[in-house]
Amino acid sequence: MTEVMTVRGPVPSAELGRIMPHEHLLSLAPGRWLTGGAHDDRVALAVGALAGLTERGFGTVVDLSPYGVVGRDAAGADVALLAEVSELTGLHIIAGTALYLEAYAPGWAQAATLDELTSRFVSDAVDGIGGTGIRAGIFGEQATGLGEITPFEERVLRAVARAHRETGLAIMTHTTHGTMAHEQVDLLISEGADLDRVVIGHLDTQLSVDFVRSVLDRGVLVAIDTIGKEVWDFFIGPAPDRPDGEFPKRSFARSDQGRVELVTELVERGYADRILLAQDLTGAEVWMNPGTHGQLGYAYLADRFLPALAANGVPEDAIERMTARTPARLLEVGA
Repeated sequence: MTEVMTVRGPVPSAELGRIMPHEHLLSLAPGRWLTGGAHDDRVALAVGALAGLTERGFGTVVDLSPYGVVGRDAAGADVALLAEVSELTGLHIIAGTALYLEAYAPGWAQAATLDELTSRFVSDAVDGIGGTGIRAGIFGEQATGLGEITPFEERVLRAVARAHRETGLAIMTHTTHGTMAHEQVDLLISEGADLDRVVIGHLDTQLSVDFVRSVLDRGVLVAIDTIGKEVWDFFIGPAPDRPDGEFPKRSFARSDQGRVELVTELVERGYADRILLAQDLTGAEVWMNPGTHGQLGYAYLADRFLPALAANGVPEDAIERMTARTPARLLEVGA
């Protein structure tokens, strides 16, 4: 019996149902007033937001929140809240472990050597994250920057690759707007990673079939994982570090119709077994997308995007592979 590691322990991969492989369940409202301050409603917010997923055939959500961002504190102790969410919803939840862009990384991580980072990630998978005893079920989302990989980000990506080799857990990456995807693959190859257990993330921010195919043809998988985020802002650095005055920011628009066409062509070209679908939903961006995440939340993938794929000619078997069989295979422990 093949198992995956959830926040409540190992479960058979055959029980996962359809899977949302890249979400952030503890980051559904911006700020700390409701989400960690006097009124810590993160669990209640997540439970309410996940309502209805089971009826839509989804049985599993993967929380890919790195240390110090999108609802995960710098020590990782907040991951314990995911077990409460799992118990209250009946959904399987899998916790990733990773570090985000250098500008957002906790001090302990920036000071750590390659060997220390590797040991930390191995411990997260074997012993548990942040002293909670909750074991990581995947490495991710491991990030690199916009058009660059800093020495810190290279060190962490190498550490994740080495931890992956030791534990067998799969890797999911964060590319900033699709940049540095090939460079990520090069680094992972140099560390001996099993590319069949590597997912390069956010490649739907490119909407280029040729580019995505060039990455797929390296032997990795790709994530079309910002579905519903048709408009969003990207800040070069964290908010507390900004002085008064103007600051660098980039705003992006990517239509879901473009994502439908991208996935359709990739499936037609035979890549259905190497694609994952997710929303990467966070509260900070929901307000910017009132017709997608703002209207349907986590149900958007099932209620709007998958039917749009079907209407565009994507077979049901391909949809099942992208939403169930392929992510389940990746999550299998020691596969």
